[in-house]
Amino acid sequence: MPEVLYSGCSYPNFVIKNKIKKMLHGSCRKPHFDSDDGLIQVDKILEKTREDIDNRPSMLMMSGDQIYADDVAGPMLSAIHQVIKRLGLHDESWQGASLNNSEELFSSDLCYYQRDLLLPMCSRSSAYDNTIFDYSKSVYKKLFTTSKKPIFTTVHAKNHLVTLSEVLAMYILVWSPSMWRLVDLNETSSSTPNILPVYKDIYHKEKDIIKSFSAGLPHVARALAHLPVYMIFDDHDVTDDWNLTRGWEETAYGHPFSKRILGNALIGYWLCQGWGNCPKKFTELNDKVKEYFKAEHIEKQDQLIDELLLWDQWHYNLETKPKVIVLDTRTQRWRSESNANKPSGLMDWEALSLLQQSLIDQPDIILVSPAPIYGVKMIETIQRFFTFLGFPLMVDAENWMAHSGTANVMLNIFRHKKTPPHFIILSGDVHYSFFYEITHRFRRNKSRIFQITASGIKNQFPTKLLNILESLNRYLYSVYSPLNWFTKRRHMKVCVRKPQRNKNKKVSNKTLVNRSAIGLITITHDELVVKAELLTVDNESIFFHSLKKKR
Repeated sequence: MPEVLYSGCSYPNFVIKNKIKKMLHGSCRKPHFDSDDGLIQVDKILEKTREDIDNRPSMLMMSGDQIYADDVAGPMLSAIHQVIKRLGLHDESWQGASLNNSEELFSSDLCYYQRDLLLPMCSRSSAYDNTIFDYSKSVYKKLFTTSKKPIFTTVHAKNHLVTLSEVLAMYILVWSPSMWRLVDLNETSSSTPNILPVYKDIYHKEKDIIKSFSAGLPHVARALAHLPVYMIFDDHDVTDDWNLTRGWEETAYGHPFSKRILGNALIGYWLCQGWGNCPKKFTELNDKVKEYFKAEHIEKQDQLIDELLLWDQWHYNLETKPKVIVLDTRTQRWRSESNANKPSGLMDWEALSLLQQSLIDQPDIILVSPAPIYGVKMIETIQRFFTFLGFPLMVDAENWMAHSGTANVMLNIFRHKKTPPHFIILSGDVHYSFFYEITHRFRRNKSRIFQITASGIKNQFPTKLLNILESLNRYLYSVYSPLNWFTKRRHMKVCVRKPQRNKNKKVSNKTLVNRSAIGLITITHDELVVKAELLTVDNESIFFHSLKKKR
């Protein structure tokens, strides 16, 4: 594997640092998004600092959506099936679908670009229980709905991964160049599936992007061989809107086929990402692997899925300086008891109580939250409006302020007198990047909260829409706007560190950066406390300049 070595080296090397001075972070890496891969910038940093231990980053933290199990390009799915065949990965059977095993699925005409027609459905009425439309539900159904609706709410489900072999092959292909040498994506190849004519154009367009993605993987593999890496899941590692509402959970886990799809993705996360973060936690679970995986087949797969769905130790801490706390905001939800259609809190009361205990007497903290705790107010207002109408899934109402219980407890944690004076939050999820510095108006100490959002590594928000939302946010939620008093953060002062393309250029008026990139933070131990920059895929450094302008 010569591609994992830097010039003049015989072996990879890495440094484990107890004290964090520099740290890379990011989220949202979609292989078929039309941009270069932000992880290639990690390789460039390490190549420059491989002999400079002091300036070498301590670690890479990836805060969600390392893969997109629910949004897969046709050529990537073709590569996945070629890997399955080459490696002899297990076949699989399930219940509750029109096609009940992997052999039928892979040979079906619906396998490519039409899997949304195979995914499980539920009765439409259950989706609108307890909404403001209750009084006219029957009329609404007749006018605007069909009798069934898909359980999986992602709009990109046409190639949604289903089997465990597909999930494992996906992980192989998103991190390593090795199997790509044995993959042929040309439409004329015997290894390539027979794509229906209507999908030929999109296959060809995606193929060029996927080939470019795979060409960058030697740099990604080399970077990962030289740097400690930590991860936590977010929704796309399993499926969009994963556990967003109690109603979604009850429907998805109550259907055998959807439960199997979700469980397979969770098995993939456990084996390929989760256990490596904190191996001691997983000793007992890992010892059971031989009960489930035999040489010829998978055994007791449903029992394994049940065990993982009950597992509550995906979160972890790193006893570094500062201490790093990585949150699980997907499986410890604060579910609404009054309305199954309301967004669940990202963490429940018990998990938040444990978080508070882990903060006591810490001088500094780096908190990793997949979703920003302090979001863009305009976007959160839109999400709140659609939630009021009963459609949180339509706008992905995935923010900390969406559930009053979670929001109030988290904000009270920040207001507590024993909250560390310097509190750094690293987040992603939203497909754009920004830096907020927060202080509280009425509290008993002088702590400062620094939230640095870096998203995505290989993904971006729709540019025109983001420009509109940012402009509305700037005007409607300006410093003296009365609308600020209708938010849960009304007792806070939020300063924006604005992006600056390089140190010699003018600071931008905008607050959001919409570029594929990787984030780099530097802990300064001066009045700034932390510096942040984005290293974009086109080799540009964007600094977040400290301007004490309140928002």
